[in-house]
Amino acid sequence: MVVQPLPAYEQVKAFVKSQITSGAWRPGDAVPSEAALQLQFGVSRMTVNRAVKELAVEGLVTRVQGSGTVVAQLHRISSTLAVRDIHEEVLARGHTHTSRLVKLEAVPADAALAQVLGVAVGDTVFHSQLVHFENDVPIQFEDRHVNPLAAPDYMRNDFARTTPTHYLLDHAPLTEASYVIEACLPDPLEAKHLAMKRGEPCLVMTRRTVSGAHVASVARLVYPGLRYSFSGNFQL
Repeated sequence: MVVQPLPAYEQVKAFVKSQITSGAWRPGDAVPSEAALQLQFGVSRMTVNRAVKELAVEGLVTRVQGSGTVVAQLHRISSTLAVRDIHEEVLARGHTHTSRLVKLEAVPADAALAQVLGVAVGDTVFHSQLVHFENDVPIQFEDRHVNPLAAPDYMRNDFARTTPTHYLLDHAPLTEASYVIEACLPDPLEAKHLAMKRGEPCLVMTRRTVSGAHVASVARLVYPGLRYSFSGNFQL
């Protein structure tokens, strides 16, 4: 049996992990720069960047803006919440997912939206609204703005077959994401589409995704608080 060599980025990861697990690099110690690792392994900067990003996700290193990368503290706990497609999430529970498109339009970006998406005020952005159902029960109202620079053909998608999240993951591969989750009351439109009573609480995730050099989208995802809960995992 021929043993295939590790992919280049896995070789970089294995080296960094070995230095940490052996105790050669202690928590708080600086990890060699990406340029240094690139030279050491004779690989591309992109390859090294992927290795370091994955190590950061695994909680082994911490990337400090303007200061490089350091070995993570052993007591550090990180919470991760995957960017999951609602369609796949519902299927994983053994249920049926359907969706209904409420709105699909091209609109000019106002000042707030321009700042979030990294475009100029007045630039055209895409806007979509959908309701997602689990076994015919509404569980998410999705209000999303998309940067055409990241997904120029977004409005041609058949949303009855492919969710916005799935489409963007395929056409604007995710390189970074941030989110905020809060409890609040839905606005009248959200309450209507989610079949919620007046005063019934909801959970709202505001999620911003980046693909390469562009912010891909910002989405307001509204869930009925009595019908939905977020789940994630913790890593030591």
